[in-house]
Amino acid sequence: METTKYINFKTVKIKGERILLSPVTSKYRNYIFNEFTKEITRFMFPASPSELSQVDSFIEVSKKGMDNKTDLVLVITDINNGEFLGVCGLHGNKAPQEPELGIWLKKSAHSKYLGREAISYLVKWVKENIEYNYLVYPADKENIPSRKIAESLGGEIFREAARENMSGNILNEVAYKII
Repeated sequence: METTKYINFKTVKIKGERILLSPVTSKYRNYIFNEFTKEITRFMFPASPSELSQVDSFIEVSKKGMDNKTDLVLVITDINNGEFLGVCGLHGNKAPQEPELGIWLKKSAHSKYLGREAISYLVKWVKENIEYNYLVYPADKENIPSRKIAESLGGEIFREAARENMSGNILNEVAYKII
């Protein structure tokens, strides 16, 4: 990923109507550990952490990715009270010109269109600040709420594949291309 101007990814803040996106830090380690559960990761590639050190490692890797401008990993918080809601990101380490979007929300934040808001504002920021060919949004075929996020942004399926996630389950993934 190339930025159109100098941007320190570790200081990016994106304000939505109800949410604030800001770089992940160790301040959120316990929230991530407690909320990134097996139920939440059911349709995702990563597995839920079994110990806090795994969250610490995720945060450190995320920080390095932000330093290298290959990843932008953001916590999602309530804009009014700072409540932790989840994590979203842009990952360009595998294909810098086709970075991948990702998101997860804690269970109590589901069904409130917060994921759609977070990804919409992240995509808006990316369009204003990053040079890329297109964005990729992968989702499991059965994860209808996640698929609706990509479709709300004009995403079109361009790839389908079955792959094993880190929990050993098979994902039937569809990848959306968002221009």
